[in-house]
Amino acid sequence: MAEMKIQQSKIDAVKSLKEAFGEANDFIFADFRGITVEKVTELRSRLREHDAELKVVKNNYAKIAFRELDKPAELDGFLVGPTAVTMIRGEAGQAAKTLVEFEKETPLQLKSGLIGGELYDFEKIVAFSKLPTKKELIQMLLFAINGSTTKLVRTLQALADKKAEEGDAVPAAEAAPAAEAAPAAEAAPAAEAAPAAEAAPAAETAPAAEAEKASE
Repeated sequence: MAEMKIQQSKIDAVKSLKEAFGEANDFIFADFRGITVEKVTELRSRLREHDAELKVVKNNYAKIAFRELDKPAELDGFLVGPTAVTMIRGEAGQAAKTLVEFEKETPLQLKSGLIGGELYDFEKIVAFSKLPTKKELIQMLLFAINGSTTKLVRTLQALADKKAEEGDAVPAAEAAPAAEAAPAAEAAPAAEAAPAAEAAPAAETAPAAEAEKASE
């Protein structure tokens, strides 16, 4: 009877782990030896902010649960010694950053990970943690878009200002010939008056000539 109870407890433990693992997308494994309860509590709180959960597991139970979920058999090699599994339901990048930062502050030792269906060793987890997260990429994209929009607005405004300046210059250019034409128009009547002035003396001399001729 006691053996049956022990067996059932194992079955329940594996089932519980399987359900927990099944809700996660990615996993990071760590050795938690030397870490105080207070620090473990702090780490769990920080991970929850990024939709991730830290769970201390028994390696044999975890191996069975992962096998039943058709995870890579290579995970068995990581499930040795004291093991804490970070189950990531949100973005893996932010959880990895949190764990790498926490490792620098405490005796926590990251061992490996299963991210995007691919096995990660320690070096690869560290490299992955340095990549921009989805949120950071969106912020970078928005910044780039805003910068491009501002540049476009400035370019359009400069073109509009230039066009306005050219529009003001055209009437002035058209007015200049008109101003030059005015003196010419005024000069035309003077030119016409000149022959009339020259003709007047000729008309006046005509009677004198005729008078001289009559006296002869």
